[in-house]
Amino acid sequence: MRPCDLEKKREIAFHTLPAGQAERARTLLVGLEGLDVLVGADACRLHVRYHLCEYTLEGLETALSSQGFHLDNSLLNKLRRALAYYCESVQRRNVAANEPDIKSQQAFMKVYERHLHGDCDETPEEWRDYK
Repeated sequence: MRPCDLEKKREIAFHTLPAGQAERARTLLVGLEGLDVLVGADACRLHVRYHLCEYTLEGLETALSSQGFHLDNSLLNKLRRALAYYCESVQRRNVAANEPDIKSQQAFMKVYERHLHGDCDETPEEWRDYK
């Protein structure tokens, strides 16, 4: 995964009522470090940019909902949200996957190098030429 894949640009859509939710949410989120927030053109949307290791769309929207903001729950926005939540959770799990343990691999390589290779016949050497 390329490092730029972890930089996300998402849109948070708010319900039209009550008015001014996007601006109030922007003032709330602006104080968070590593999060860029802009109000969209129609004043009902926020454009956020963040690093996936620090934030997720689900976390941001859950925090906003718990603060009393009303998100747009149209079918299209629910589908977009669900897809983004799933993709981000998979990416976060993949990033957190443990790197292979190089030291244990090197130990097995050394044992393999010292192991005698070649003829694996258990027959004693003097009996092999017996005819």
